[in-house]
Amino acid sequence: MSDAGKLPVARTYRPREQYLSLQRDSLLDPESFWAGIAGQLVWRRKWDKVLQWDPPFAQWFVGGLLNASENAVDRHVKSWRENKAAYLWEGENGDRRTITYGELYQEVNRLASVLQKLGLRKGDTVAIYLPLVPEFPIAMLACARIGLPFTVVFSGFSAKALAERIQDCGAKVVVTADGGYRRGKVLDLKTVVDDAVKDSPSVKHVVVFRRTGHVVPMIEGRDYWWHDLMAKASSYVAPVPLESTHLLYILYTSGTTGKPKGVAHSTAGYLVFAYATQEWVFDAKDDDIYWCTADIGWVTGHTYVVFAPLMHGLTSVMYEGALDYPEPDRWWDIVERYRVSILYTAPTAIRSLMRYGDKLPGQHDLDSLRLLGSVGEPINPAAWQWYFDVIGQGRCPIVDTWWQTETGGIMISPSPRLGLVPLKAGSATFPLPGIEADVVDEKGNPLPPSEKGFLVIKRPWPGMFMTLYNDSERYREVYWTRFPGFYYPGDYALRDAEGYFWLLGRADEVIKVAGHRLGTREVEDALVSHPSVAEAAVAGKPDPVKGETIVAFVTLRKVANPSNHLSEELKQHVRRMIGPIATPESIYFARLLPKTRSGKIMRRVIKAVAAGGPIGDLSTLEDGASVDEIREAIEALRVAEKSTKSS
Repeated sequence: MSDAGKLPVARTYRPREQYLSLQRDSLLDPESFWAGIAGQLVWRRKWDKVLQWDPPFAQWFVGGLLNASENAVDRHVKSWRENKAAYLWEGENGDRRTITYGELYQEVNRLASVLQKLGLRKGDTVAIYLPLVPEFPIAMLACARIGLPFTVVFSGFSAKALAERIQDCGAKVVVTADGGYRRGKVLDLKTVVDDAVKDSPSVKHVVVFRRTGHVVPMIEGRDYWWHDLMAKASSYVAPVPLESTHLLYILYTSGTTGKPKGVAHSTAGYLVFAYATQEWVFDAKDDDIYWCTADIGWVTGHTYVVFAPLMHGLTSVMYEGALDYPEPDRWWDIVERYRVSILYTAPTAIRSLMRYGDKLPGQHDLDSLRLLGSVGEPINPAAWQWYFDVIGQGRCPIVDTWWQTETGGIMISPSPRLGLVPLKAGSATFPLPGIEADVVDEKGNPLPPSEKGFLVIKRPWPGMFMTLYNDSERYREVYWTRFPGFYYPGDYALRDAEGYFWLLGRADEVIKVAGHRLGTREVEDALVSHPSVAEAAVAGKPDPVKGETIVAFVTLRKVANPSNHLSEELKQHVRRMIGPIATPESIYFARLLPKTRSGKIMRRVIKAVAAGGPIGDLSTLEDGASVDEIREAIEALRVAEKSTKSS
């Protein structure tokens, strides 16, 4: 967080002063500011009021009528973009397709017709459970076209998790596929849907896209093949003019405990914010090839794979499979083949690819890249620097973005379009225009520079979710009661002397060692800054004297091997970086860390395994073998320690 982390700004970008000036001006008259951006969308009826604020509930562009599908697709088929590629798709097995805006328009209309013929009407809910194929955005846009709120369920979720979400929103139709490909294996999605629907009486029909071609059971009268229905569909369905506050989608967040929270996003506010942030953060031009690597099952995919890039008429890359399958240079091969110019991905993916060293990226032509992005969690400085030096070759700015499912779009980030500030490795820099953020203490008082506190957002913004679906009291309690009048996202942060924001991870990810509170992220960052470490996860283990002790799990780069000597070296490295209180009691070496399929480390699992307690639900786990890896690493260390003591 020192000035040593600063990097020069490319001369092609506007100066920092312009960015900060616009940010200040946007807060003086926010309603006029957002109205100006909203005017760039296609409206059937202009709004009567920009914001109706009844804390903590906000309604944006009240009285307006518009349609998300019309804004994403129809506006382009009336222009030269009709024959422009909307998606360049690549399957894990090597299949490739190009979908133009004209073709996307045709497919969206036909599927909207299919859904109408199945009896769905405005306000009915649809569940979408698909692999990463072009039919995914087609399904979302078809629902939006005729006013059907949808809930996307990530295709790695279990039948129980899928059923829970279907039941909560009362979905009448499930759109799925026979399967998808993951690390060379077929994921049998239809069987998962069948199990989920058994316990979901609201579901009347299941529409199945044929992706893999393997045999799946089809129940007559309930199940239909996508291609059969599309062959009989109408070629045009008029987009329904929808109220600005019409529910566009529900996306369930997976907490560590309790019922998943159904984040409910409106149509107008969400679209306006998505449109603005795509432009500000990525500064994309018509000749750019843009690749957001997120699965559409997560909010990053909703906003920055589907709605925002389509509203801007961009060409996006979409890749179905694992990042390192069948070879660890699969991503760099895709960047080279499609001449990707903007790459937006997660720190976990960056760290995973770091493990393979610098040689593989160097074997590919990455000169097409001009902008790199980071999303999903705070990026540690070591990963940031590798991303900048090796992938961006020292010439591509990194837009390190902070936001959440609940915020709808990016809140804190550098902005190449508005004026790129000098970058610091690991800092998301400043709030975007219209966003008033602060760092406060336990009582909600603003903190001085360099003091760690709680991030808050001090005024409403268009992308904010309306409420939690069917649970407005929980919405109020979780997000608005901790600091009355402020939105509390649950993250630690600090601002340095120059006002830069540093996101420090979840406020509930804290280890208490002898009364000292330590964030898991700061210990993990210290470990990953060692040249032998690719990834790290730490957890607190109950201790009768200290309350908790720190245990660390690390995966090593290819150049390093596990050893007692390296373990001690890493402990001393953390001691030097943070202090004696942060020194891990034990360090375990593992080939894999337990992660969700969105790439986030499941610290709940890490902590449970380390403490020997129950692990709980693993439906979101990327690879169940990683839990066994952790157990084996712990056992191996215990055996080694016992052997050392006996000798």
